[in-house]
Amino acid sequence: MSIQSFIPPHRILMGPGPSDISPQVLQALSRPTVGHLDPLFIAMMDELKALLKYAFQTENEFTIAVSAPGSAGMETCFVNLIEPGDKVIVCRNGVFGERMRENVVRAGGEAVVIDDEWGKPVSIDKVEQALAQHSDAKVLAFVHAETSTGALTDAQALGALAKQHEVLTIVDAVTSLGGVPLKVDDWQLDAVYSGSQKCLSCVPGLSPVTLSPKAIEKIKNRTTPVQSWFLDQSLVLGYWSGEGKRSYHHTAPVNSLYALHEALLILKNEGLENAWQRHAIMHQKLKVGLEKMGFEFVVDEASRLPQLNAIYIPEGIDEAAVRSRLLEEFNLEIGAGLGALAGKAWRIGLMGYGARNENVSLCLRALEETMS
Repeated sequence: MSIQSFIPPHRILMGPGPSDISPQVLQALSRPTVGHLDPLFIAMMDELKALLKYAFQTENEFTIAVSAPGSAGMETCFVNLIEPGDKVIVCRNGVFGERMRENVVRAGGEAVVIDDEWGKPVSIDKVEQALAQHSDAKVLAFVHAETSTGALTDAQALGALAKQHEVLTIVDAVTSLGGVPLKVDDWQLDAVYSGSQKCLSCVPGLSPVTLSPKAIEKIKNRTTPVQSWFLDQSLVLGYWSGEGKRSYHHTAPVNSLYALHEALLILKNEGLENAWQRHAIMHQKLKVGLEKMGFEFVVDEASRLPQLNAIYIPEGIDEAAVRSRLLEEFNLEIGAGLGALAGKAWRIGLMGYGARNENVSLCLRALEETMS
C-alpha cells in the first residue's frame, strides 16, 4: 500500500461544526512552533485571555482555553464544581442537555432533570418550580444554544433565577459564543464553556472556559479531589493565572492557540455586536430562500439560533443521498439530524467566517438543484 501526503479538497462547511476557517487563521496555524513556557508564548497567552474575556463579555480572571474540544470544556465545569452527593438541576431539551446529565452522574452528583420538547427553549417556569422544590440544589445546568435542534434559551433569565436561589450555573455556550449575544457578567453566569470550531471559526480542539469568582471559591473549598487529574482546574490555575513565570501543567497545543488568538482578534476587530448582527442578517437571507422552497424550521422564530438552522426534511426524500450529492457535486457539507431528529431534519450552519453571502447563495442553489 502506497501512502502519500493527505491533501483534502476545499469544502464549504455549513453543518453544525466545524465551520469554515478564514485564511488568516490557517496561516496563523502554520507559524513556527515555540516552547509552551517560552516568554513570548506566555505573553501571547495573556493576550488570548484578554480576547476571550471580550468574547465572553466578562472580567473573570479565570478565563482560559482548555487544551481539548468543547466536550472537555463541559466536563471541566462539571468535574470541578460538582462533588459526590451534590444535587444539580439539569435542563434537557436536546442531545447536549442529556450529556450534561451524564456528566452529573459520573461526577457522583444527583441529577434533577427538567425536560422540554426538542426544538423548544428551556422553560423558565419549570426551572423556577424546580428551584423552589429543591432548595438544597447546588447547581443549575443548561444549554444556551442547543446544537442538536437550533433552539436558543434565555440565559439571562435563568442566570437571574439561579442567583435568586443562590445556586451556581453551568452553561453550554458551544454554539452561541460569537454568534448571538452572550454576556457572562451582566447575566450573572458562573461556569460557561464553548468550542473553538463554531462561531469563532478556529480549528477544532480547544474549549474556551470562564469561571466566576464564586465558581473558583467552590473549587478551592472542595472536600474531595477532582476525579480528573488533567481537568482539575486547581492545578491549571498556576499555569494560566500565574504571574510572571508560569508553572508547568501540560504541553499546550501551541499552534492551535496561535490560531485561536488570530480568530479572536478577527472577532474583536469586527466587533461583537457587528458579528451578532451579521449572523442575524445571513440567517434572514437563508430563511427567505428555504421557505420559498417549502422548507419548515424545527424551531419557532422567537427562539431560533441564526447560526444553526434545523429544517424538516420533506417526505419521500432520501436525506443521506441529498447530503452525499451536496458534498460530491458542490463540495458543500450540511449536517444530519441528531437523536430525536435523526433522519427527520437537516442542520445548516452559518457560523463565524461561514456566515457570508456567497455561502448562503451556494447553499440555496445547491439544495434547489439537488432536490429537483
